[in-house]
Amino acid sequence: MNILIVEDESKIAQFLAKGLNESGYQSEIASDGIEALSQLQNQNFDLVILDVMLPKLNGWQVLETLRTFSKIPVLMLTAKDHVLDRVKGLELGADDYLVKPFSYIELLARIKSLLRRVPKPDVESYQIANLRLNRLSHEVFRDHQKIDLTAKEFILLQLLMQHQGEVLTRTQIASLVWNINFETDTNVVDVAIRRLRAKVDDHFNPKLIQTIRGMGYKLDIEE
Repeated sequence: MNILIVEDESKIAQFLAKGLNESGYQSEIASDGIEALSQLQNQNFDLVILDVMLPKLNGWQVLETLRTFSKIPVLMLTAKDHVLDRVKGLELGADDYLVKPFSYIELLARIKSLLRRVPKPDVESYQIANLRLNRLSHEVFRDHQKIDLTAKEFILLQLLMQHQGEVLTRTQIASLVWNINFETDTNVVDVAIRRLRAKVDDHFNPKLIQTIRGMGYKLDIEE
């Protein structure tokens, strides 16, 4: 994931870039509105962190122009905390709004939330290591060996493969696979993961389905 930081205060921009890079994202910096639009028109980014008070073109102008050619998620990050400023940003097409001074942990949570909203492309198949899932034929292979999954197991595996490397909480998985949109004490997710792991992971290498203690699950190649 590549994030553009549009911020004219060098210390803040460098702080954000360092934090994002340490959190596993790529990031680039634009220090004014014109430079930001130039980068957005010529490079691919997954999200923009956009300050309002910028030289040359302010954040409102950048956002308004950006929305003429891109639907990329935009998180406004600014000291302008008046309600009308927030409303203006949202009306111009901002996806979220965070006021300075801010907590980096909160910023990171909002970034993850925005990136989860981005529609995944309707690709025909997904492959990670020697695990392959064909979305159209509903077939799963590991080491060229066909694996039979139930309908829910297939949906669960596809969800994990679509979000490779991302930690999905039990609540998110329950909502997206079983439409359980409330906190639940049942272990339906843990049982389903255990059954899926027995079919696609236990007898193969490398191990792919990882338990992230206290958080949830992710599918990735173990380091």
